[in-house]
Amino acid sequence: MSKSILSAVLVSFACVLPATSAPRFAPQAGAAQQGPVDNRPEVKELLDKLGAHAGKRGKEDTEAIGVIDKLVQDFPNCGPKDRAAVVKQLDKCFTEKRQEDENGVRENKLFIAAATALGEMAPECVPVFLKWIGDKAHRKDLALQRILILKLGKTKAEAGREPLINLLNDENAKIQAAAAEALGEYAGIDLKLRKSTFEALLKLLTSVKGQVDTNANDLIAKERYDTIAAPIVTTLQRLTGVEEHAPEAWQRWWNKNKKEDWDKK
Repeated sequence: MSKSILSAVLVSFACVLPATSAPRFAPQAGAAQQGPVDNRPEVKELLDKLGAHAGKRGKEDTEAIGVIDKLVQDFPNCGPKDRAAVVKQLDKCFTEKRQEDENGVRENKLFIAAATALGEMAPECVPVFLKWIGDKAHRKDLALQRILILKLGKTKAEAGREPLINLLNDENAKIQAAAAEALGEYAGIDLKLRKSTFEALLKLLTSVKGQVDTNANDLIAKERYDTIAAPIVTTLQRLTGVEEHAPEAWQRWWNKNKKEDWDKK
């Protein structure tokens, strides 16, 4: 059985799950020729378990994550109805309430696990990501928002590109950085769209760099620049295949090449 994609989530929260046995849903002989099967009772059972565990106000989140892990492993075997049902149940996880500790830190491992799992469920997951990115129920959870944003980028869905570009205007530098990194996944899109994506990223990079250069004592601008510069530069490199680094060099490159066919270079 392949290593669980959620293992990193579990380790980060010091959660220890029982050893997983061999997958319950290994296709039987001939199943590969028949294709994914829909309305399987095994899937419904797991979805019911996930809903029950998730509804226990955090007391059974470790068990819920274990179920999510099984759903991820089985998702490729699901027919369209079961795929939709799995995504719907993971979507419901984000409606659950979790307590905050004395420092205002919320228990979020269920949400992190659901977001991570949904990243393996494109294209069905795209509307869920768009729904919860920036939603007031989870807006303050920057760790969760980062995962939602990055996983949306991983889908490479055109429906996600403009919302990611809009996030470049977010007031929080960490959200801007996550959006810039996610846009790097669109390196293979149509050249016209790639150029518009590049231009939006370059505009942000040069704007913040200009603020820093104008006022060296503007610590807020400096912190923002230090947060966004690396992911923006990496994405500009992915979009163009060019190894520039400094904002000024990128601006010169853009002025020279914005009307050129980048794919012929």
